[in-house]
Amino acid sequence: MRFGVGNGLRGLAVVAVLTGLTTGCGEEGKGSAGSEVSAGASAAAKSPAAGPAAAASGGSVGADGSACELPVTFDTAKAWKAKAVAAADQKGDTGNALADELADALLHQGPVTMACEIDAKPAGNIGYMRVWTGKPGGADARTVLEQFVAAEPGSGKARYSAFKASGLTGAEVDFLTYNKIMEESKKERALAVTTPDGPVVLHLGGLDTGEHEAMLPAFELAKRTLKKTA
Repeated sequence: MRFGVGNGLRGLAVVAVLTGLTTGCGEEGKGSAGSEVSAGASAAAKSPAAGPAAAASGGSVGADGSACELPVTFDTAKAWKAKAVAAADQKGDTGNALADELADALLHQGPVTMACEIDAKPAGNIGYMRVWTGKPGGADARTVLEQFVAAEPGSGKARYSAFKASGLTGAEVDFLTYNKIMEESKKERALAVTTPDGPVVLHLGGLDTGEHEAMLPAFELAKRTLKKTA
């Protein structure tokens, strides 16, 4: 099984430069936002029963032979399209120094590397759910998630909670990032679990808060069906 190994530079200004470096890049610009971390559950990071209803399943990723082979498997929402991030893209070795630097910043965030992008555009939304994987180590899911959020430019007001799914115990966070170009903050959400093959982070962004909230059912579906790859 092939596993990707982490960080994300955002910014509408670099999307055009990075097009083609990953299978479907394009993320949101971030600036600065206040930081507020809570160990309790947040209003936007509730249990699946209290949160938005899960979307209808359109397939799954993670298993051998799927679009993205990962240490975990989960269902993807109907019409969302998953693509693996190629190993060559992860290395950021294109022969162009600037492009390589930008690709490296886009593909690595904290202790993890982008391994899969699941595009919402075929379903009518603007945004991605991205899967990031890392090397095995001693860090727990909460620590991995904190490092991931800390490496996100302009992140703040992060609120953490714990969750369990199909034998996996993980951490979840909702937080804000500030878009300098649009001059507004927007919501984002992520979760992390640890496996014998290393940590996995699932991150949902979106063009703006409206798009993010419209895509939350797909995130809830992934969270509810998340399990270790057999």
